[in-house]
Amino acid sequence: MTTGVWLIGARGNVATTAMIGARAIAREATVTDGMVTERAPLTDLDLPAVGSLVFGGHDIQAGSVVETAERLHERNGVPDRDTLDAVRDDLATIDDRIVTGTARNCGRTVAELTDDAAFDDETLSLREIVERIRADYAAFQENEDLDRVVVVNVASAEPMPADPDQYDSVGAIEAGLDADDPLPASALYAYAAIDDGHPFVNFTPNAANALGGIRELADRENVPHMGRDGKTGETLLKSALAPMFAGRNLRVLSWEGHNILGNRDGEVLEDDANKAGKLQSKGGVLDEILEYDTHNRVRIDYTPALGDWKTAWDDIRFQGFLGTQMKLQFTWEGSDSALAAPLVLDLVRLLAHADEQGEGGLQPHLASFFKDPLGVDEHDLSRQFDRLYEYADQHRNTSTANEETENTP
Repeated sequence: MTTGVWLIGARGNVATTAMIGARAIAREATVTDGMVTERAPLTDLDLPAVGSLVFGGHDIQAGSVVETAERLHERNGVPDRDTLDAVRDDLATIDDRIVTGTARNCGRTVAELTDDAAFDDETLSLREIVERIRADYAAFQENEDLDRVVVVNVASAEPMPADPDQYDSVGAIEAGLDADDPLPASALYAYAAIDDGHPFVNFTPNAANALGGIRELADRENVPHMGRDGKTGETLLKSALAPMFAGRNLRVLSWEGHNILGNRDGEVLEDDANKAGKLQSKGGVLDEILEYDTHNRVRIDYTPALGDWKTAWDDIRFQGFLGTQMKLQFTWEGSDSALAAPLVLDLVRLLAHADEQGEGGLQPHLASFFKDPLGVDEHDLSRQFDRLYEYADQHRNTSTANEETENTP
């Protein structure tokens, strides 16, 4: 089975880094550190090989994947020169499969960043945009002779609909499309993918498959999907550290987090409307784990000099025995795209596996990959990992049982 990967935001930093990594792995020019699917027990699953993945996508900016890769190398040193040179021709080939996408209802900031080369989709109805997206998915699958296409949204943050609950059914989504409601681009991409049977990953804080009507559609069509907002940095640490405080009955009095980042995502998040969904997904982890209200504030600021790097400073004040007040402070610094890209590849492989197994709808065992995992209230990272490992063990046992049955005379 040949798996295609259609990336929404294909010339962005995360998408480009994922493609560089996949092709470098295929050419044995790098290792698989950072990929969850490359460690036990996930290695026991029958997943598509990383090197076999075929890439294409949508973007609203001109330029090329090679140009993005060069900027990443020059500004951040990731990838290094040898790795980039090893995959340069592969990236150029992929770029021929990237077509112009839509920025409909993505907010003022994204609209301003859209290149003049992007088509003026304000002249099109939502139905026309959806049909264009469908045609792009179908052409990719046909032209590359693919058995399956997994669609991954790694585009910039967009404002949430004013009333997301109004789109809580397939009928409401359909009516919104017919009425040209302000449905954001992510929802159009998700609707087109799932209605045509393509597994869908929402790696962003955007609406997409978080809308109830899209989830209902996925259940109806038995299409696997999951989201939202990849968990790669500060929130990853929160979901690991907060259970420690809860388990030791140390009361968290306050948790202040200040994030700075460069790159296009940081620029887009300067807009409060685009930032709102991101803050919601980052800030909601503590409430469920601690099971009580505490002062919990997150800031995100754009710092152009950082390029693709991001830094988080966290200050945690907590209370222990005899009312003793103490503190924990940490700094997290990482390459935004190098943290996110391997998870994108993991999710593609795991969604392809679910699709092969006929496991449609939400995939709760993938909760550890997301800040705000759809359909999952558990935010304790170790328990989320347990759920993923149990899934792998279950499928390994099923596979072993089937092999034994087939080999029984």
